[in-house]
Amino acid sequence: MAVQSGDKIPNATLKRMGSSGIEDVTTEQLFAGKKVVLFALPGAFTPTCSAKHLPGFIEQAAAIRAKGIDTIACVSVNDAFVMGAWGDDKGADDSIQMLADGNGEFASAMGLDFDASNFGMGVRSQRYAAIVEDGIIKHLAVEKPMAFEVSSAEAILAAL
Repeated sequence: MAVQSGDKIPNATLKRMGSSGIEDVTTEQLFAGKKVVLFALPGAFTPTCSAKHLPGFIEQAAAIRAKGIDTIACVSVNDAFVMGAWGDDKGADDSIQMLADGNGEFASAMGLDFDASNFGMGVRSQRYAAIVEDGIIKHLAVEKPMAFEVSSAEAILAAL
């Protein structure tokens, strides 16, 4: 069953590229005592994700932070090397934490995974965005399949 507003973010360990290589990031470290915008997408370097979703959050990062957000994080079922390279390619710099859910364990724990095997992609994360305060989901916007409307940076800004 998928998480909902009011639920606690499930415990999981994600990965990111750090200055000395791959680093573990637990959901406890990411969310405890912070106000976080988390957005998830099916895959790095995929069309909508690369053309709209990630770039929108990069462009709106300052406006989102001005609303009291401590961290903006992007998560996808890709490895840390791919997420790091994608962030570099798109200019995410330090404005967006690029997090890898390589085995899809976080997507599954959230109840927001889906089988994209028909596209040769295996299990992936649904496209969504959430506002999370101290580990509790305050706002969750999950896209319908193949849609990009409710999880955009602009939609999250409006929800803040």
